[in-house]
Amino acid sequence: MKPNVYESYTKILKAELVPALGCTEPIALAYAAARSVEILGGFPDRMEALCSGNIIKNVKGVKVPNSGGLKGVEAAVILGACGGTADKELEVLESVTEDDRMRTRELLAARFCSCLLKEGVPNLFIEIRSYKGEDSSVVRIEQKHTNITYMEKNGEVLYQKDAVETQKALDKSLLNLEDIITYAREVDLDDVRDVLERQIDYNTAISDEGLQNRWGAGVGQTVLEEFGDDVKWRAIARAAAGSDARMSGCSLPVIIISGSGNQGMTCSLPVIEYARSTGKTHEELLRALCVSNLTAQDQKRYIGPLSAYCGAVCAAAGAGAGITFLCGGTTEQIENTVINTIVNAGGITCDGAKPSCAAKIFASLQAAFLGHRLAMKGFRFEAGEGLAMDTAEDTVKAIGYMGREGMRQTDIEILNLMIGKTDLASI
Repeated sequence: MKPNVYESYTKILKAELVPALGCTEPIALAYAAARSVEILGGFPDRMEALCSGNIIKNVKGVKVPNSGGLKGVEAAVILGACGGTADKELEVLESVTEDDRMRTRELLAARFCSCLLKEGVPNLFIEIRSYKGEDSSVVRIEQKHTNITYMEKNGEVLYQKDAVETQKALDKSLLNLEDIITYAREVDLDDVRDVLERQIDYNTAISDEGLQNRWGAGVGQTVLEEFGDDVKWRAIARAAAGSDARMSGCSLPVIIISGSGNQGMTCSLPVIEYARSTGKTHEELLRALCVSNLTAQDQKRYIGPLSAYCGAVCAAAGAGAGITFLCGGTTEQIENTVINTIVNAGGITCDGAKPSCAAKIFASLQAAFLGHRLAMKGFRFEAGEGLAMDTAEDTVKAIGYMGREGMRQTDIEILNLMIGKTDLASI
């Protein structure tokens, strides 16, 4: 394949497959808060969090890791301020102590932090303002969970960059399914081995935790109890169990993709389980993970980091593609797996991060397994049937456009319902 494509795909894997402790939206808030306190030079008297609607939506129902079960924007901000280590970025809350948790609860009760909706900003937008006497600091994050675009102390700008630069920093324009499959077959695994091995180790560990202990609604455990123990259900249960634990505050780190731990687990754990259960070699597994991770990325680049479109669908389609690859599927069969999956499950909405995400992962992966099996039999949903287009890549684009633009108003209405702005009695 072309050297520039090879280099681009390798960079994407290394940049995207990074560890995060807990759901990435509350972690991003904690990271910004810890950095803001660091700039301020002392613990603030009060703090403000200005957030996009998608940040508020994704933090409202999920437990902040290492918080002792706390939820919400204010909890994430205060815990980051009390015990966060900013230099650890998405593992900012790893060092939190019981004293930090106690202080966080006290400050929550004292309304130390206020959360405000910021309109007219990117879907992923956080601005933390800290105040101590006459001193103040501001930290702003945009587009990516660790991408600080602005820092200020006492009105003096310390750092500033255009948020658009972030989108250009990691070029994903060369992604397409045909080249992804070629890359997976040809890549020198030593170029990506470290990040893929870490993905296997970290995500398997939290999946084990979710299966062995009761977290959230126990979707992963229920799948195994109710549907059987064949490879399909074990693969689905693996991803759901990881989400059960992660969404309910488990402190184990996860390797994310597209800025999401749920997506990172969904596109990796089914492939890992399928490869191990069917006797595939470790090399075959690593190559299949290249397919699943990059296929998920190809879809998300059209949708954006946060939207009303459930990212688990993108990740599940990636997992389906990886499983078809493991089964010796042709390029056409791998592409058709993606088409079959997203045309089926592409309408699942995102109503924030919370324990029920495990159930959406379950539903998305069922669609992926169906898509895989149809593709292996030579079937695909044909062009002209709904959003199915002539090619797989055009289908990905069409579904992505629907998710980004078509569901924009859906995103607003979901947020209004979640924050009580919509009066249900009037409907």
